[in-house]
Amino acid sequence: MNIQTIAGKLKRPATAHKGTFGRVFILAGSRGMTGAAHLAGMAALRSGAGVVTIGIPDAVYFVIAKRESELMIRPFPSTHKGTLSLKGFPELERFCATQNVLAMGPGLSQHSSTQKLVREILRATKLPLVIDADGLNALKGYLKVLDACRGRAVLTPHPGEFVRIFGGKLDDSDILRKKRALDTAQKHDVVIVLKGHRTVIAAPGGDCHINTTGNPGMATAGSGDVLTGIIAALMGQGLSYFEAACLGVHVHGFAGDLASKKVGQVSLTAGDILRFLPDIFKTLIPS
Repeated sequence: MNIQTIAGKLKRPATAHKGTFGRVFILAGSRGMTGAAHLAGMAALRSGAGVVTIGIPDAVYFVIAKRESELMIRPFPSTHKGTLSLKGFPELERFCATQNVLAMGPGLSQHSSTQKLVREILRATKLPLVIDADGLNALKGYLKVLDACRGRAVLTPHPGEFVRIFGGKLDDSDILRKKRALDTAQKHDVVIVLKGHRTVIAAPGGDCHINTTGNPGMATAGSGDVLTGIIAALMGQGLSYFEAACLGVHVHGFAGDLASKKVGQVSLTAGDILRFLPDIFKTLIPS
């Protein structure tokens, strides 16, 4: 997989407008975890998405709405715990019909009503999907839901999430990680991004890419939320699921490497990864 070739597909025509680069909808956030929604949304914008809308519980609307003026913020019904409620499904389904890509999971929580909502959306929507964090947790014991997503989803589990959802075992063996990622991708007809040192990106057709960027400083809260936003934005700009995942993981790690040179691995935060995304895209796609 040639990363530079993929990145070259993102060069912008002079006649482009915001609709050219995709409407990305990110379902994220809950009381106490609003930062996840912010990081994913801004990562999507910094990765070239034309319009990014964050779907959040109405209970935390003002917390997020005042942070970034570039993000569209759309509130939906909340549970009493400040998480997205199943009651919002009809409205969410209608809004999804106006979008190009749906990412879901960062900071959603494991509240039962929220998890049911995630599964209902996955069954109903026809959008390209990026599923992360609590979006993945909603699949535990409900893998049949993935049948509705065949051929149009990127799943981004870390090793703990992968085992929790798909069972079996994982260790640090590159051979085992690659085998399990490929087997799962082929079984469920989805792209698997098995995160960690030398992240594995596996496609259902058997293609596999091992990422070489990134560093231990990126093992910090919010790092995965940034990756979710990046991949969703790249899908919205027309890359294939596998291409978006490969380039997204590369860019994410590259930004983390640049950040670590500036702040060190110990002090590196997800916000640092986000902050260095423009430098990476400027390097990969010269104006």
